[in-house]
Amino acid sequence: MKNTITNRQVICDVLMEQAAEHPEITVLCSDSRGSASLGSFAKAFPDQFVEIGIADQNLVSIAAGLANCGQRPFAASPASFLSTRSYEQIKVDVAYSHTNVKLIGISGGVSYGALGMTHHSLQDLAALSAIPGMRVYLPSDRFQTRKLMEILTRDSEGAYIRIGRNAVEDVYTEENCLFQMNQATLVRDGHDMTMIACGEMVKPAKDAAEVLEKEGISVRVLDMYCIKPMDEEAVLRAARETGRILTVEEHSVYGGLGSMVARLVGEACPVPIKTAAIPDEPVITGTSAEVFAYYGLDAAGLQKKAKELMQRGK
Repeated sequence: MKNTITNRQVICDVLMEQAAEHPEITVLCSDSRGSASLGSFAKAFPDQFVEIGIADQNLVSIAAGLANCGQRPFAASPASFLSTRSYEQIKVDVAYSHTNVKLIGISGGVSYGALGMTHHSLQDLAALSAIPGMRVYLPSDRFQTRKLMEILTRDSEGAYIRIGRNAVEDVYTEENCLFQMNQATLVRDGHDMTMIACGEMVKPAKDAAEVLEKEGISVRVLDMYCIKPMDEEAVLRAARETGRILTVEEHSVYGGLGSMVARLVGEACPVPIKTAAIPDEPVITGTSAEVFAYYGLDAAGLQKKAKELMQRGK
């Protein structure tokens, strides 16, 4: 049975659990409580909920002010707006000022589908990773989202968490979700090449690797949910041990996971690398699944890209 629980609902569940014991936890929204699945939080904890309205710059600055007053704010807004309209506030009021603000970018990537480029967030990983002191996370399923959020509700540093809009198929089970903060998770091992994926791309990478195994290609899959700080040791180990790397991300081909991995590997352990990402163009109109299939970011497309990579260096 496919998972029908969205990562945004998991975030709300964890925040409600923690808010009951920690009154300093405060949630802020930019007229997005429905999209963020935070309506139940607002109803249960009205004194710990702040509705800002459609004003993302104010959302971030007010959250930073609350953090300076001893609160633990979680500010939720569509990733496309949060990462662009309030970029200066994130840079100055959160990162530079070292305030404990957790930024939740909802409906990330191409989640908004037919709404097009204005509502897609395909530059956020590059933009926010470039800010000193800003952590960037893309959990892959409900189990990993829960593990990540349980830690983020307790720590004292700023962070950006990007999640999609729809429920995603499980990568893990409750029992085998072996989560370590800021360390990539080994989804499956292999020796011919490595797929390094993040967010919703981890499941198709895993599916592709399982098919390729039957065809005689052994693929390691790493879940790099921690875009920044990146688990550099896991990346370099993969380069040394498997000799080829395919990065997979719901992001522009510029500046995201692929660019970061290529820089690291190119400097320390050069091996053939291929990036599966969104090209430098306005994305086609369609559902997330249709967009992924069009750009070769589904399991079938990744199988093809992996085979192409296997031919390099022969």
